[in-house]
Amino acid sequence: MKHGLNWVKTTVDSPLGPLLLAASAHGLAGVWFTNQRHLPADSLVQSWPADARHPVLQAAAQQLTRYCAGNLNAFDLPLDLSGGTPFQQSVWQALLSIPAGQTRRYGELASQIGRPAAVRAVGAAIGRNPLSIVVPCHRVVGADGSLTGYAGGLDRKAALLERERSSGPL
Repeated sequence: MKHGLNWVKTTVDSPLGPLLLAASAHGLAGVWFTNQRHLPADSLVQSWPADARHPVLQAAAQQLTRYCAGNLNAFDLPLDLSGGTPFQQSVWQALLSIPAGQTRRYGELASQIGRPAAVRAVGAAIGRNPLSIVVPCHRVVGADGSLTGYAGGLDRKAALLERERSSGPL
């Protein structure tokens, strides 16, 4: 995973814990729970200047607040997915097609991107999704419909899915 050297950042509070937001010149490039797996290296994050007034970061913060309050189900933000490989980017794009309140299985996503035998690779790409919540990796479940792997923790995954099913606040 490539993370930009010229990104800007801010941290915002959410009902599920603080979120680190990052933006590049091309759009929102990162949304991570501050204690999740697969965060960018601390030294890199420290090199990004804080800029809470950056227009993409402001829009992301506002939309995430509305999402958490139950007032938004689809994000309208410019996204920069260039930090991933072409395969990862195809998986992340497929995640964007899953409607709020619905789930897909890993195998379904693998078939959707034309790689039905790549279920494990799809799972790995989902685990490396740099845009938690906005690129809805929480909407992917195991083959039997159970909650499996989420870099932010299964408790958060369950809360996000419940929020979307009920359209209520977190």
